[in-house]
Amino acid sequence: MSRRHSAEKREINPDPKYGNLVVSKFMNSIMRAGKKSVAESIVYGAFEIIEGKTKQNPVSIFEQALDNVMPSIEVRSRRVGGATYQVPVEVRTSRRQTLAMRWVIEAARARTEKSMAFRIAHELMDAAENRGGAVRKREDTHRMADANRAFAHYRW
Repeated sequence: MSRRHSAEKREINPDPKYGNLVVSKFMNSIMRAGKKSVAESIVYGAFEIIEGKTKQNPVSIFEQALDNVMPSIEVRSRRVGGATYQVPVEVRTSRRQTLAMRWVIEAARARTEKSMAFRIAHELMDAAENRGGAVRKREDTHRMADANRAFAHYRW
């Protein structure tokens, strides 16, 4: 069952401090209950922590972290004659970015540091060095796809 029209993509504005669209998207996905200013202070706080600890541009570390977390392949469920198969499929670019952000935020929320800014900062620094919860999630996803390679011919 597919929809008649694909949903329109919303235009989002780049963030005020770095003028970066990806940072702005990240902020929006951290935001809860429409509290943008809270999300903004969390992200900028995290970036300040990263800058203080690494003495590098926080945006480049953020982008490196997302690159390390982005999955290239994932599994989707597909019903074939009463059986459900996990079929490995390529991930679209926009979805790769969205998944990477979602996983970084989930992993950060699961951490135990004192504030969300600290959690985000440390998760991003870990991801930039290819470790941490979000990277583990990507590896699990790739492992699942690899294990189900036999069903790749069910692609749609």
